[in-house]
Amino acid sequence: MLKIPVKEGENIDRALKRYKRKFVKTTVKKQLQERKQFTKPSVARRVQVQKAQYIQTLRDAEEV
Repeated sequence: MLKIPVKEGENIDRALKRYKRKFVKTTVKKQLQERKQFTKPSVARRVQVQKAQYIQTLRDAEEV
């Protein structure tokens, strides 16, 4: 459970913004989306390899 202490005289919009930022950093939304649908282990590995290849191409292009 996320708790955001609101300081005296602080704007509620600012507190909401802090809450949203903290919510995104905890990756709760991402976990909920992943649990919504089952992904086979082979598919998960394939996605992981594709991400690694993409990152490697970016790093190779950066070196040149």
